[in-house]
Amino acid sequence: MIINENDVGKRLDVYVSELIEITRSSAQGLIEGGDVLVNDKAQSKNYRLRLGDNVEVNEREPSELLVEAENIPLDIAYEDEDIIVINKPSGMVVHPAPGNESGTLVNALLYHCKGTLSGINGVIRPGIVHRIDKDTSGLLVVAKNDESHVFLSSLLKDHGIKRVYHAILTGHLKESKGVVNAPIARHPVDRKKMAVVHGGREAITHYEVIEEYPSFTYAKMELETGRTHQIRVHMSHIGHPIIGDEVYGGGKTPFEKANKSLLDGQILHAKILSFPHPRTKQILTLECDLPSNFSELLTKLKKL
Repeated sequence: MIINENDVGKRLDVYVSELIEITRSSAQGLIEGGDVLVNDKAQSKNYRLRLGDNVEVNEREPSELLVEAENIPLDIAYEDEDIIVINKPSGMVVHPAPGNESGTLVNALLYHCKGTLSGINGVIRPGIVHRIDKDTSGLLVVAKNDESHVFLSSLLKDHGIKRVYHAILTGHLKESKGVVNAPIARHPVDRKKMAVVHGGREAITHYEVIEEYPSFTYAKMELETGRTHQIRVHMSHIGHPIIGDEVYGGGKTPFEKANKSLLDGQILHAKILSFPHPRTKQILTLECDLPSNFSELLTKLKKL
């Protein structure tokens, strides 16, 4: 990763923790273990990045990761012998990665399901059909056997899983409903981000206003495709970043600064999930409540 102006002066451990979404102490462990190189040389954790530095993080092969079951409480929206649907809290990573091997949804699922998870995705992503970002909350479905995994993956590929998200956006949308059709790829300069890029992968997001407040909009979005950070990138692209999403332009308004304690990353929630059940083929539609901080922010906005 080549360092650009945005990251000049950052400590190496801070940069690595942000780059691969791990704790700072975990990043320090990677640095001290020789898994991080700057311009092909090992550096200390407090090394200050310079413009043009090339930072390489040695991400170990998945087979080297020891993924353990952990007794972490889960908010289960639905479960049977084939699938389990989880309401994931903001702040929880979906699956382990080098330097971030515990406290994830997979660790919790391994404990709860006791071996009854699809093995298609290997040891670090058992049963995981789709993901939502660390700081995004809400519903995702997990396969408990290979047959269910194959069926759900095919549905996802063919846009057969309905996924509806709720978010609070900055500003007011020009139309009460619409579609953002803009291709997404890795950002050409900041490789930690995604961006609308000509020649990127097709990405389509449908949006609709739920309620407007002074300078903000409560809206819902339905994914037609499922690219990394898609809703966050698309809303930022049309000039209405999600509040709290400092990566894509949020977090700058006086309201956000005044309510920092309620903003744990982007205010984006996967509220509705609907799909045919892998075994019965009956449509299963699930909906979960907004997180408490999301609801509290809406209450505050109504008083503006």
